[in-house]
Amino acid sequence: MLQVYLVRHGETEWNALRRIQGQTDSALTAKGERQAQQVADRVKSIGITHVISSDLGRTRQTAGFIADACGCELTLDPRLRELSMGVLEMRDIATLTRQEEQWRKQLVDGTPEGRIPEGESMTELAARMQAALDDCRNLPDGSRPLLVSHGMALGCLISTVLGLPAYAERRLRLRNCSLSRMDYQESPWLASGWVVETAGDTSHLDMPALDELQR
Repeated sequence: MLQVYLVRHGETEWNALRRIQGQTDSALTAKGERQAQQVADRVKSIGITHVISSDLGRTRQTAGFIADACGCELTLDPRLRELSMGVLEMRDIATLTRQEEQWRKQLVDGTPEGRIPEGESMTELAARMQAALDDCRNLPDGSRPLLVSHGMALGCLISTVLGLPAYAERRLRLRNCSLSRMDYQESPWLASGWVVETAGDTSHLDMPALDELQR
């Protein structure tokens, strides 16, 4: 059975300020660096063989802590990037117009093919995230990879593995540096292929972590 661990990046400056990041970047806060070290300490003894990260700065920072702790090289994969949020990237959520807020809400309220202008749809996001996950099956036997990605991206991936459409209402909270796991298996009492073992575990963190909208 192949086990793949999933980590969302640590808290960033824009997370704390409630600014929309998407594929634009901001650095980890001191709290985010602490979270990254704590999740690294959590996984360093479970036999991680590969650390694969989105190529955005906040995930690369987080993944660096994990790769160092696990003694692994860091591999970058742009398919693990966050959803592109188009014209709303870098904006403070509190300053959005009614129209802009409607664009944003389409990403989480179940609107088929909803998207922000110049951004991606959840269906497009799901396709590239699933491809990155499926490529883990090509690693050598006995591998135990860990993927470092983003809140919308990981939430979409987990939801689609559970059988939901990519654009389904968003009802899974993945906080900064939360840990999830997927297994590729053949069980008589589960559907063949990928299953979700755990999602959004933050028991390794010593203080509350943010999701996209909470302070």
